[in-house]
Amino acid sequence: MDILVDNFDLFVAGFFRSLEIIAYTLVGCLVLGSLLAMMRVSPVPPLQRFASGYVGIVRNSPLTVMLFVTAFVLPELGFNAPFFWLGVLGLTLYTAGFVCEAVRSGINSVPPGQAEAARSVGLTFGQTLGEVVMPQALRSVVPPLGSVIIAMMKNSAVVGVFGVGGDLLSVGTRLTSAQGFAITWVLIGVWLGYLAITLPTGALLAAIERKVAIVR
Repeated sequence: MDILVDNFDLFVAGFFRSLEIIAYTLVGCLVLGSLLAMMRVSPVPPLQRFASGYVGIVRNSPLTVMLFVTAFVLPELGFNAPFFWLGVLGLTLYTAGFVCEAVRSGINSVPPGQAEAARSVGLTFGQTLGEVVMPQALRSVVPPLGSVIIAMMKNSAVVGVFGVGGDLLSVGTRLTSAQGFAITWVLIGVWLGYLAITLPTGALLAAIERKVAIVR
């Protein structure tokens, strides 16, 4: 227990470093995943095939392989960046595939007749998607999207294994490997840090889901 108290500042720093990874990844995966979902439902076959292929590859690949590619293969191809950003990129590319499917399920929940009615009055595909379909789809997408976001937050721990220094898992590794502290209380500290991130997020998403249900 003294390990947690004596190294509280390290755990706090790791907590905010992990939050930083999560925040950048959240923005990136929501933007990329939504674009992929729009491509999958677009009337342009090449875009549909590209998005479908991307999602199929990502959803059937381990996260560690995706992070390995972004952390070690991309620099070999000339794409050099700090490990922090390479890790965020890998987690973003991985999570975007799941965000795409969550958003697409919301789009498919909107009755096709509404899109057909919008197109019949002269709206373009973009106007139909942005002004008619997406506002309704977002209400249905909160539960599956929430599960994807919570999973992404937990997966952010894996990013620390690939060289992102200072995050919660890196703090745990530093205390146990370099300084020889007992692993049990260190892991409890890391676990409590992630719970402090995921539990409030889950409560917030549940509140949003209830709010959307009331609006309906």
